[in-house]
Amino acid sequence: MGSLTKKEIVDSSPCVLEILDTAGTEQFASMRDLYIKNGHGFIVMYSLTNHQTFQDISSMKNVITRVKGSQPAPILLVANKFDLDCQREVSTAEGNALAQLWDCPFIEASAKDRINVNEVFATIVREMNLTQENRQKKNYCCCTLL
Repeated sequence: MGSLTKKEIVDSSPCVLEILDTAGTEQFASMRDLYIKNGHGFIVMYSLTNHQTFQDISSMKNVITRVKGSQPAPILLVANKFDLDCQREVSTAEGNALAQLWDCPFIEASAKDRINVNEVFATIVREMNLTQENRQKKNYCCCTLL
């Protein structure tokens, strides 16, 4: 589990992102729940080259829903490793279908080749800015990368 702070300009507005990368680990479940409780937006990511990671993310969505309770926060579904499309095990259609079920945006990206990475952060910031609570906190965003 790691964290970093990233300054971004999204739609001409400065934003500071506090990012926690849980890497899907259950080892720090109590700490993860605390970050989820305090988070304003969530990027739930799976590897498009590994169908098991796609199946496993539903449990993370359930954790977010449980911890956030009556204060839901936006989620962005991301398929990573787009650079390895030739090894794809999860179709774009499957990702889109899950995003529709979760009622959230979906992006395919590659962290390695920096494909759509900026779009991932811009999208979650836009989603967070749409929520009533975060309209008052426009210059500070906290997202958790799960």
